[in-house]
Amino acid sequence: MNILDDLKLQYKLGGIVNRLIYWNVGCFLVSLVFFYQFKSGSFNFPSWIALSSEPSDFVLKPWTLLTYAFFHSGFMHLLFNMIILNFSSSLFLTFFTQKQFLGLYILSAIFAGICFVLGYYFLNLSASIVGASAAIMAILVGVTTYQPLMNVRLLLIGNVKLWHITALILILDLMQFRLDNTGGHLSHLAGAFFGFVYIRLLQNGTDMSKVVTVVIDFFANLFKKSPKTPFKKVHKNYSRPVEKTASRIITKDKQQQQIDEILDKISQSGYDSLTKEEKEFLFKAGK
Repeated sequence: MNILDDLKLQYKLGGIVNRLIYWNVGCFLVSLVFFYQFKSGSFNFPSWIALSSEPSDFVLKPWTLLTYAFFHSGFMHLLFNMIILNFSSSLFLTFFTQKQFLGLYILSAIFAGICFVLGYYFLNLSASIVGASAAIMAILVGVTTYQPLMNVRLLLIGNVKLWHITALILILDLMQFRLDNTGGHLSHLAGAFFGFVYIRLLQNGTDMSKVVTVVIDFFANLFKKSPKTPFKKVHKNYSRPVEKTASRIITKDKQQQQIDEILDKISQSGYDSLTKEEKEFLFKAGK
């Protein structure tokens, strides 16, 4: 199995968090090719990708409420966000589903984008932003709201309460609010607020992520090709032994059992614990 097949398999089996990381890294690589200015050493994102605070740009390009959350202004920006995303998502998925994770990620990005546009409008400022930080803050604050006293073990520090980590990040955002990247910090705080509200509503029986699930399922079913079942003549063959049908069922059960065993191994020890033969078996089974 080559590296490309290995990456495809990890994307397929890694769940929604792995896929979001792949999408963020992929968008960053694309931006390096098309939007990076080597002379100035900075990114120049077009108005149809970055979220602009100008009302005219925002109204004409509403999709930027989502696209901005998949691009980053530099490698360190991307790296830090992906580290926090991986950390917060592992905690969040301990208590909630992948659909709830994706719903919160998307809704918080949209909410934070709207807050950024409105905030800059009232502050009479003009700028544009990119980055997944707001959505990631929503995930982190969401799980902190649900389990604030959870112990988290940090390298060189030891056990700390989850709310201590979240509070430190929020305080740093507040301290830098008027110093640098005001729009970014504004969106971070908006994402954090949305994460808090989402969990409180969820605890009261209202799951806002269902809106995202319904929309995604609608478009998935819209573009899904309906299976065609052409007319077939069926001929009975009385001389055909019954044992062959039974043997096929047994073979299929054994293959599924092997797939289940490998998936259990991934959930317990991670994808990297698989042998080369197990990876190749999963890749062939997924085709």
